[in-house]
Amino acid sequence: MNWEPERYNAPDFTQECFVKAPDAAMAPAPQDSCAPALFHSMSIYPEYFKIGGRWLLAEESRMDCVPVYDNGRIEVKEIRRLKKGELVITGRSENGEEGIYVHPDGFAPAAKDGDVFAFRKNRSRETSFGRDYDELCGILRHDRERGRIVWVMGPAFSFDAGCRDAFSSMIEAGYVHAVLAGNALATHDLEAAWLRTALGQNIYTQKSQPNGHYNHLDTINRVRACGGIPAFIEKEGIKDGIIYSCEKKGVPYVLAGSIRDDGPLPPVVGDVYEAQDRMRAQVKGATTVVCVATMLHSIAVGNMTPSYRVLADGTVRPVYFYCVDASEFTINKLCDRGSLSARGIVTNAQDFIANMARRLGL
Repeated sequence: MNWEPERYNAPDFTQECFVKAPDAAMAPAPQDSCAPALFHSMSIYPEYFKIGGRWLLAEESRMDCVPVYDNGRIEVKEIRRLKKGELVITGRSENGEEGIYVHPDGFAPAAKDGDVFAFRKNRSRETSFGRDYDELCGILRHDRERGRIVWVMGPAFSFDAGCRDAFSSMIEAGYVHAVLAGNALATHDLEAAWLRTALGQNIYTQKSQPNGHYNHLDTINRVRACGGIPAFIEKEGIKDGIIYSCEKKGVPYVLAGSIRDDGPLPPVVGDVYEAQDRMRAQVKGATTVVCVATMLHSIAVGNMTPSYRVLADGTVRPVYFYCVDASEFTINKLCDRGSLSARGIVTNAQDFIANMARRLGL
């Protein structure tokens, strides 16, 4: 059975409340990187703005940014990117009375079944995630050819040989269109490819090797000496791993820097706002985002990912956002930070990716 994304139920703007609503108010940005008073702040949901009697959808949105009207369309911009004089929509109601309408139920079923009171409605380590795996496999199969799948990854992926192999097979099979991570994932993955350890621990036996705590530093140093990751892969004859597969298949990866980084590797972006811009460039167009074993990166990417995507033909479809972590706290904190559409799977990274690869027939 072929999986298809949920259909979007657009607002009925022929209703009297929308017809009688005023146009949204606008005010110019008073200076660069500064919004006018009472600026409207975006959410993860589809938002419409009445301009010249027409309700316009902000097609590319991001939480906590501001809507800017420009030449017949709504552009959503970070406040730091505003230019003096740009027309920012103002108003803080969301029900249409100020020409602003937030539509949170665009993908909700027409009727909700079930009792008001019931047990086991939340996600926890006691939840059975079999149906979630089945659904995610369906999404990945669909979006491999008709969407864009972005993975947000912590270094746990690189600590086990089977885990590295499973995710590499997913890259090779086309289920990965971009990877967002930090210095650690790439460093330990390349360490594993070169020295067969991750943080000095053998990736097959999990036994710490003599002087193994030097291995990740030696790896960083060797990559820098080679002039970068592609040259390191060629000179050291690297033939496996996550970064190797990304380079082989031309899958872009963004490595965002951290104050904790060793080295770091040459591609790591040390400027936080440059890293944010590069990450958002990969998230734009994403139809599925899967975050695994990384709380801070998950929250960061969740903050820049809307719950919907407007396709080239004008179709509005959901963006599926999964957060996979061994801790329920990480999933709950992500939702607390505004990513209300995130779906949680409570398990460790190695079990998750091995299970996914097996279900996808890899």
